[in-house]
Amino acid sequence: MSLYAIGDLHFSTSVNKPMNVFGNNWDNHEEKIIDSWKLKVKPEDTVLVLGDTSWGINLEEAKSDLDIISELPGQKYFVKGNHDYWWTTVTNLNKLYDNCKFMQTNFYEYGEYAICGGRGWICPNDVKFDSKDEQIYKREENRIRISLEAARKSGYEKIMVVTHYPPTNDKLEESIFTRLYEEYKVEKVIYGHLHGRESFKMGLKGIRNGVEYILASCDYLDFDLIKILD
Repeated sequence: MSLYAIGDLHFSTSVNKPMNVFGNNWDNHEEKIIDSWKLKVKPEDTVLVLGDTSWGINLEEAKSDLDIISELPGQKYFVKGNHDYWWTTVTNLNKLYDNCKFMQTNFYEYGEYAICGGRGWICPNDVKFDSKDEQIYKREENRIRISLEAARKSGYEKIMVVTHYPPTNDKLEESIFTRLYEEYKVEKVIYGHLHGRESFKMGLKGIRNGVEYILASCDYLDFDLIKILD
């Protein structure tokens, strides 16, 4: 049994939204991801899907993308990305597939770990962070806190967090998210959202204050799922 991760699938089987505006490496990216998934993931494995899963504007448009993912091997845990406009409620989404579970304020068990998570948000920065961002920033921190607190109350000592947004700004400064993860002694934080070589530099990676940060947006991984745990 192994745990894998990948973010920002940006599947678009029902809408015309090519991703090669970000570079030729995005050509046929869906096939690259699916091939990697089938090669690596066994039915007993689990895959963390880090948001921006489908370009569908509503669930009807996104359903064909979700169907494809559901048919791939393994259990899947999803968090919401900033482009997942199709996302309704966790209660309704969790009724769609037996092997696809969606997270927001809840958590799931993986062996001795609790997998917590949520979307996150941009952190305070010098480019764009207004009062509306501040409001969402605090709200998203609270949602992840609820997930972490639920895991702690259930007796879990080993915790990892799945989120869409990076945990810091482009200067890699501390944030309410990094402080939260340190407070709850989170072991690993897996996130996506960042695209392109210049953006990859703006993602916190490695261990800081006891927390390991892992960037897993699909183009950073060259569209190849990353193993998180054996």
